Amino acid sequence: MECAPHHGDGHSVLLVVDDYPENLLSMRALLQREDWHVVTAASGVEALEKLLKHEVDLVLLDVKMPGMDGFEVARLMRGSQRTRMTPIIFLTANAQSPAAVLEGYASGAIDYLFKPFDPHILKPKVQALLEHQRNRRALQRLTHELESARAFNASVLDNAAEGILVVGEGSVIEYANPAISRLLNATMAELRGESFLSFLQKPHVPAWLGFEMYLAYRQGQTWRLHDAILRTSRGQQVPVALSCAPLPAEQKAMVVTVLDMSEVRHLHQQLEFQAVTDPLTGLLNRRGFYQAAENILLRSERNEQSLVLLYLDLDGFKRVNDSLGHDAGDRVLRWVSEQLQGCLRSYDILGRMGGDEFTALLELEFPEQAAKIAEKLIERVSICQQVDGLDVMLGVSIGIATFPDCGSDVNGLLRAADIAMYEAKRAGRQQYRYYDQEMNGRARSRLMLEDGVRTAIQNKEFTLVYQPQVALADGRVRGVEALLRWQHPSVGDVPPGLFLPLLEEARLISQLSTWIYQQVGGQLQAWHAGLDDELVLSVSLSSSQFNMPNLASQLQQVLERHELQGRQLEVEISEDCLMSNLEESIKQLKLLRQIGVRTALDDFGLGNCSLAHLRDLAFDTLKLDPQLVARLPGSARDEVMARSIIELCGHFDVVVVAEGVETQEQAQWLKANGCPFIQGPMAAQPLVAEEVAHWCHARLR
Repeated sequence: MECAPHHGDGHSVLLVVDDYPENLLSMRALLQREDWHVVTAASGVEALEKLLKHEVDLVLLDVKMPGMDGFEVARLMRGSQRTRMTPIIFLTANAQSPAAVLEGYASGAIDYLFKPFDPHILKPKVQALLEHQRNRRALQRLTHELESARAFNASVLDNAAEGILVVGEGSVIEYANPAISRLLNATMAELRGESFLSFLQKPHVPAWLGFEMYLAYRQGQTWRLHDAILRTSRGQQVPVALSCAPLPAEQKAMVVTVLDMSEVRHLHQQLEFQAVTDPLTGLLNRRGFYQAAENILLRSERNEQSLVLLYLDLDGFKRVNDSLGHDAGDRVLRWVSEQLQGCLRSYDILGRMGGDEFTALLELEFPEQAAKIAEKLIERVSICQQVDGLDVMLGVSIGIATFPDCGSDVNGLLRAADIAMYEAKRAGRQQYRYYDQEMNGRARSRLMLEDGVRTAIQNKEFTLVYQPQVALADGRVRGVEALLRWQHPSVGDVPPGLFLPLLEEARLISQLSTWIYQQVGGQLQAWHAGLDDELVLSVSLSSSQFNMPNLASQLQQVLERHELQGRQLEVEISEDCLMSNLEESIKQLKLLRQIGVRTALDDFGLGNCSLAHLRDLAFDTLKLDPQLVARLPGSARDEVMARSIIELCGHFDVVVVAEGVETQEQAQWLKANGCPFIQGPMAAQPLVAEEVAHWCHARLR
């Protein structure tokens, strides 16, 4: 079985077709060469089969054959795509008539050779035709490769996501791929021949020859621009990034890559929006408010309107968060933002600074108009609303600062309005205050104390003094109340009402509370060597101190460490402290009773006071408010109030201590109406620890 090699190994394949076997043998012998491979066929049909099987480079075809002659084979070869270019030499033993020769050439013959063959003629002809065929096949392969490469490149350009343009030296578009066609909403035919500058919206280019892209092309450099804008055929603007690189010099053109930046621009705008927007309320956040306010202040230099900044802080929001949870608190904040927007104009600048603080910058004809707006805001926020089925009543305190009197920039205005807002809170909340210089002085003092309170514990600037509680009947000492004092190195003695809130804001109250408990425990243990074991040491707790979850365990450790009984220690809490979270307060009181610590209801009898607390919460002690005591005797209504409280406590077995007793008349009235103990200047001024034992012994003599 004959098997022709592949063309890749350098062999040429020749097919010899003759119906005489001896002729085939002689031709095979004649054409024997290492780089030629001879295939033979004894008929026209066999020849066609061999042509289908082998890649034949040259056919030597006998004309006269039984069945299918050479002319028929030639015609069939020329009709086939596979063999139509294969060269054919007709072989014949007889001279052919001119008509037969013409028929042979018409059938596709290259030449005629007559038998017997002269090897010196046959071999060079075969050699030349095979060389020609090899060149043809090489050219065919190259053409196919070029066509494949062209098709591949065209596919790349057609399927590229980026727009691609070829722009000539004169700015004329010579090529446009489908991506740029879709981007500019124009067909590729419509783009070709147009000036690139006719689609370039930004940057503005007055002249092509001065355009940076063209100058970079002339210098053979790549040019990029990340924030260009192209105009579509319909006049729409598309943000794009451009990249331009020169093509080979002979092409006199550049390739421009166009990247659609619409999604990136949209994402960038989203990020910018998120960066200046409060996600909870949709208002401006601190950064957004700063930017908007700064722009307004710059514009105001050319505006006759007055600029007023309002700083709002919600009253009672912490109670909502603590009792109902943060989800409920978030709903309240969204509701408040809606109320504020409903009160203000659409062009007023409104922001949420964080937590429960809001700011508004208003352009008004007169600064005094801000007062009416503040009243409206207070009224709107104070509406009772339902949250999780419970009625919630909020309030708002507002500070007002005017530009430029209270501050020449946003920071100055915010600082002034913040100071005024705290003044409104100090005045009783649910109010507004305009900023003035006197407030500024108080605020500076507050800032100095805020800085000082952070180091006061380490510097041992805090001390305890003890004010005795004595019996009106016989003068015996019931106990002492520990009072915290702060001796500031430059300010001097700072009142507790001023520094305790600062400690809470600085989150130092827990650290200080631990120190206080250890101090009073150690002091009580030291006094027991010379004083009555029944001496009670009282400690007044703020709301944050009382609500600490580890309060009972801390006091338990103090009792165990200093070998004390729970009844020797008493904690005092105000009614406001109880009401901040009544449910948790009841749990805390129960824990304190379990370790034996006494509890006292402090500052009772003035403001919001509930007799039901005496009945339900089982306090050991009640302390009459100093302001109520100050009106005794002399105020008939206050006398009735005090007498009723003392009598009720007697029925509930609650010890009464009157605080702030200053005069003999007050002491006599209290004694006559059944109050057993007093505390205040009439009994004794606060004493340092070393003076307490001496003072107690002196009273026994």
